[in-house]
Amino acid sequence: MKKYKISIITVTKNSQKFLEKNIKSVLSQSYKKYEHIIVDGNSTDNTLLIIKKYKNQVKFIKNKKDKGLYHAMNVGIAKSSGDIIGILNSDDIYFKDCLKYVNKYFNEYQDIDFLFGSVLKYKLLHGYKPWKISFSFGFYSTHSVGFFIKKKAQNKIGGYNLKYKYSADYDLFYRMINKYKLNGMATKKNEIFGKFRKGGLSSRIKFIEYLKEGNQIRIDNGQNIIFVYLIFFLRCLRNLHKLIK
Repeated sequence: MKKYKISIITVTKNSQKFLEKNIKSVLSQSYKKYEHIIVDGNSTDNTLLIIKKYKNQVKFIKNKKDKGLYHAMNVGIAKSSGDIIGILNSDDIYFKDCLKYVNKYFNEYQDIDFLFGSVLKYKLLHGYKPWKISFSFGFYSTHSVGFFIKKKAQNKIGGYNLKYKYSADYDLFYRMINKYKLNGMATKKNEIFGKFRKGGLSSRIKFIEYLKEGNQIRIDNGQNIIFVYLIFFLRCLRNLHKLIK
């Protein structure tokens, strides 16, 4: 079995609360051919001290021209040297066999470009349903923790579009699946990659802003505008409790 080098990209900005658990979860991997790249956006708390503590185990990039989360991810991707790229947010963790599963799947299924692993969030999220992408975010497990892509496939589709503040990952997946027709799959349900902690960026976004940006991404990617706004209206009706908070 070929041993692929896996690049893990973690973006930090005042991430002292959970970062050490994040780093330790990577260090504890049963599969050892990886690099852990930490891109910091000018932290002012103890984040840099934690990174310094593990300076021999991580590759540190100080992102002086910080333009937000997705810009930092692009910086990390550009600096990565692995065959496969994964994103691990600073407050999330991998379980010990995560990278072993990743290497196994990219060996057993040579034709895949990307992989979605099962992830613990508010419940166990698993599977990959590309037919849902036109109207729902529920077509995959998670971006951080669960998603891995070949570096050559990432280069083909390009990076995260900084036009989008909240859902540039959704835009990237839209391009990946609909425009470039890349081939992906999901792991088995019980092959769990890690845990996604609640309370991150997505939980702080106003729901209406989240809906509006999702609309714009669909329109920008060529989806029928009437269908887009029909879905928008139906989602507003379904989530009235979130809109009137």
